[in-house]
Amino acid sequence: MERRTIGAVALEVGAIGLGCMPMSWGYSESQRSGEGSLRAVHAALDRGCSLLDTADMYGPFTNELLVGRALKERRQDAFVSTKCGLLVGEQHIVANGRPGYVKRACDASLRRLQTDCIDLYQLHRADPEVPVEETWGAMAELVAAGKVRSLGLCAVGARAVRPTRAARQSMAGGGVRAGSRMHDGTLRQLERMQQVFPVSSVEAELSVWSPEALEALLPWCESRGVGFLAAMPLGSGYLTGTLTPGQGFEPEDLRARHPRFTAEMMAANQPVVAGLRRVGARHGATPGQVALAWVLAQGRHVVPVPGTKKERWAAQNAKAADLVLGPEDLAEIATLPPARGSWY
Repeated sequence: MERRTIGAVALEVGAIGLGCMPMSWGYSESQRSGEGSLRAVHAALDRGCSLLDTADMYGPFTNELLVGRALKERRQDAFVSTKCGLLVGEQHIVANGRPGYVKRACDASLRRLQTDCIDLYQLHRADPEVPVEETWGAMAELVAAGKVRSLGLCAVGARAVRPTRAARQSMAGGGVRAGSRMHDGTLRQLERMQQVFPVSSVEAELSVWSPEALEALLPWCESRGVGFLAAMPLGSGYLTGTLTPGQGFEPEDLRARHPRFTAEMMAANQPVVAGLRRVGARHGATPGQVALAWVLAQGRHVVPVPGTKKERWAAQNAKAADLVLGPEDLAEIATLPPARGSWY
């Protein structure tokens, strides 16, 4: 598989990563299987998808334990990325960026992951009660201590900040002009963090039906040699074309409460999937593989991180690295109708 670099220290990873969250958190609980998830991890590593993306809050904690089982056997094949800064309660999630907590969280992640060093340690969310410089400084000390190789930030996405009326109108009209406003807070944080210690990567949502990061966030990364990890590049499964409008989701599945996954909006956005399917037909590829190839085409430091818990999908996603979209393909995708349904 093609290798791509992350950050100024040029850390190399496979062009496509593996998002491990669905194995333990956020999606249909009835379809989870520890052994099945391990097979998915091995399938990804076998095909060069070296970046394994997890977080201490997934589960919480159980996702890191699962990834740790795979790392125990194949640490040399993997580039492990995990996150800190969010605490999961019974009915809420809160940020904690206190330096002491960050250091304890890192030690706990190392134990669960069964490794002595984390390749990429990401701040999941900045704590509004703690200056981001203090949190980032504590994370930098982990690099100096040899516990972490590089640092990254998970961007506050477009859904985390309520947009202005003008931004909502722009999004509804199909443009990505709202993208710069949506990520203004993240960009300000990144500038402050760069003064303390280099940012190696930014993780944010980017897909055919969620292109907002293209407006300002991705250009910021490109101009500074910062890697970009594209979260949800398959639109939480929608862009694979395997979901049926009105199929319903289990209560704990995040999509059960998601405005774009109502039966009405899933039906309304079928033209997006149909367009990806048309492009894929020319290449013998699935809609999901076309969606991943589109993300790969957005920049040489962009690494899509599709999430899955099944071996079959991990193998299929990996094949997208071999799909090169030509100018005609990209032009056709650019003319697809914007996704309908609010993120908010």
